Amino acid sequence: MPIYMDRHDVSEDVTAEVVADLHQKDLKIQHKFNCTGLTYWFDDNRKTAFCLYEAPNKEAIKEMHEQAHGQVPHQIIEVEAGIVDSFLSRIEDPENSENTALNIINDPAFRTIMVMGLKGRSSLRNGSPLFRSSLKNFNEAFLKVLDSFDGKLVKQTDGYFLVSFRSVSNAVHAAFNIRSQFKNFLDDINENRIYLKIGISAGVPVTEKDSIFEDCIILAERMCEFVKGEIIVSSEVKDLYKSENSNTIIKIESLNTLTLDDEFFLNHLMDYVDSTWTDVNLKVTDFSRPLGCSKSKLYHRIKFLIGKSPITFIKEYRLSKALQLMNKSSRNISEIAFETGFSSPSYFSKCFRKRYGNSPSDYLHSKLG
Repeated sequence: MPIYMDRHDVSEDVTAEVVADLHQKDLKIQHKFNCTGLTYWFDDNRKTAFCLYEAPNKEAIKEMHEQAHGQVPHQIIEVEAGIVDSFLSRIEDPENSENTALNIINDPAFRTIMVMGLKGRSSLRNGSPLFRSSLKNFNEAFLKVLDSFDGKLVKQTDGYFLVSFRSVSNAVHAAFNIRSQFKNFLDDINENRIYLKIGISAGVPVTEKDSIFEDCIILAERMCEFVKGEIIVSSEVKDLYKSENSNTIIKIESLNTLTLDDEFFLNHLMDYVDSTWTDVNLKVTDFSRPLGCSKSKLYHRIKFLIGKSPITFIKEYRLSKALQLMNKSSRNISEIAFETGFSSPSYFSKCFRKRYGNSPSDYLHSKLG
């Protein structure tokens, strides 16, 4: 049976005891709707509650809540038990929940999300035996850092790491430690074409999106992928870190902290680019109207936030998409060139060589070899 997580935005006078009582009312009638309550989370500071249920569909959960107490969820999404456990460390009631008739759980589902990327001129799977051995050592050191700072590894692929932290401070301190381990990794291989990027955001598991922590993950990924700097944090992460460490000074030069306006612009920009980048006729001037700014302001905002001109930004975005296709598909170079918005295969090959150090055909040959 599917598993769903719902979100309730509650009023200021609602307490953990009130939420526990409402949850018990659900459990008393859940059998009527073929639902099974697994657990819940309550955040007294943010006045949000999240319930985890096995249920035949979303409507069954709404009807159960309506009949039990009238508090219908504001949002319901389908989730996977393993993913919930990776982010939130449980899918059942915690053992240390208060031993009362209500089984009070005052445990927030708010998490700090880190996305780390190892970037290079080609796939990290390629490289000398020394490179692969050193990369393995770095991965092991990275996992030890996560363990030291209570980080939960949610997902790992080639050069991509998604991590969940309960504490904003732990996430920031872990980022500094990871960066130190990465510098040791570079020293081992005497390599300067590989670089580290870390994006850190924070939020709740259920928003208006369809997937768990989707808003947080998207922002962290976009900061990691596109914003200049080694460690980039959202405005909320900065504010929470300062509130948790009132007597500690962050090494500001080591962080790139976005403002809310920066985050809005970044998300607006990337939403537009994600929907238009394959258009071979796309021009930078086309960005101005949907983003609500003049051509000169657009240039300065992209240059300030991303560190590249708009033309260079869109070209490198397309090249990264082309590289992904080359690693995952059997399309030929001409097909990939036109599919990723380049005007001709020859221009694509020229840009690819300049960006990655060899031609597309040489890259495909080395991948097959």
